[in-house]
Amino acid sequence: VPVLVDILQKCKSVDLVFIIDSSRSVRPHEFETMRKFMIDIINTLDVGANATRVGVVQYSSQVQNVFSLKSFSKKQDMVKAINQIIPLAQGTMTGLAIQYAMTVAFSRGEGARPGIPDVAVIVTDGRPQDRVAEVAAAARNRGVEIFAVGVARADMTSLRAMASPPLETHVFLVESFDLIHKFGMQLQGTICVVDLCAEGKHECEHICASSPGSYTCSCRQLQEDGKSCACRSANIDLVLLIDGSKSVRPQNFELVKKFVNQVVDSLDVSAHGTRVGLVQYSSRVRTEFPLSRYQAAEDIKNAVMKVEYMEKGTMTGLALKHMVENSFTEAEGARAASRNIPRVGLVFTDGRSQDSIAEWAKKAKDAGVTMYAVGVGKAVEDELREIASEPVDKHFFYSTDFTAINQIAENLKLNVCVKDPCACDSQVDFQQATMTALEQLGQKHILCLSTPGEKRHPVYSI
Repeated sequence: VPVLVDILQKCKSVDLVFIIDSSRSVRPHEFETMRKFMIDIINTLDVGANATRVGVVQYSSQVQNVFSLKSFSKKQDMVKAINQIIPLAQGTMTGLAIQYAMTVAFSRGEGARPGIPDVAVIVTDGRPQDRVAEVAAAARNRGVEIFAVGVARADMTSLRAMASPPLETHVFLVESFDLIHKFGMQLQGTICVVDLCAEGKHECEHICASSPGSYTCSCRQLQEDGKSCACRSANIDLVLLIDGSKSVRPQNFELVKKFVNQVVDSLDVSAHGTRVGLVQYSSRVRTEFPLSRYQAAEDIKNAVMKVEYMEKGTMTGLALKHMVENSFTEAEGARAASRNIPRVGLVFTDGRSQDSIAEWAKKAKDAGVTMYAVGVGKAVEDELREIASEPVDKHFFYSTDFTAINQIAENLKLNVCVKDPCACDSQVDFQQATMTALEQLGQKHILCLSTPGEKRHPVYSI
């Protein structure tokens, strides 16, 4: 096949380690498909002691080295070992597996070579039962390029936390194990691209810095603070759920609409950039406009100001259900999951929900939606935490007067962007925009959501 020949001509030696999920949720026939996925990729590589080396690690509640980078130099030996794997069939400790790969599988003692790119391919079907973001970042900082392949029940937020940039070429999500083989060629081709910056296959606006098969972006010009780059936000699909219950009161509902518009002002809205949808809820749920409706910020802002206050109850769970089942569908303008466009949901509420939120908050996050929860007045912190994505303390805010917003915004930015403030992804840009909008509302002293005689201290954690 000419395309395959072209890809293989670009391919140089790599040290490749498969990290495969063999937890109890992976059914026997699904595990067989995972074997075939690995074998198909190995068969397209130039394998040998002086070419590409391959290792395999399986994990569940523990980690098992199937074979090391130094174990085999012939494809048939690798295939035989893969076919003899017995699944561990326990939990899903993905972070532990990444730690093992970083410290053991990619060590000199196990056959990793100096000057040869280290590439890890993680295949999983579920949500990790341990933390993955920090250990994955540590692995990437050591030079391990990580591809994250999620199947069926896999958590998109976790996949994105593990993978190397650019996420569009390092995160793969398929509906079933039966479809995973379709990504073998695409993945193999991505591994073999040597210099994306030199070939012009990047999305950097300013400076592109290459790493094997990957790249990072930086900026030429800093903002006045000497830290932040003047970077515009990248594309996301953003749905805002705003509480229109009677406890909000009409005058404050107008301020919530202004808050929404301040967030919109900070986003790069367009058909190919950020898309915004708005849902209002009380005792029922109403889509004010879907993701597909508007392609310009001014049109969105005009539509927001025309939204009519619903009043009545607070059915936050019903609103989350509506978001999952309707708002993030392709019919309403969400881009296909295979494109890996981040899906972000923000819930703005002022009180306790009158229905259960747990089921649909979990379903939203399981579907790959990054959830932010903003609570004011009598909003319940436990419910906000239930809604928010991991790490929870960075995805929710609760206060009555917003006086601490400025410091929260700064802490958030520094925590997320310690190593390279210029390379923050679109979700961080959105988070910063949201917190800035809240800060501006607080500075104007326009939110009056405490009951008379009631005193509360703002609660926040970063």
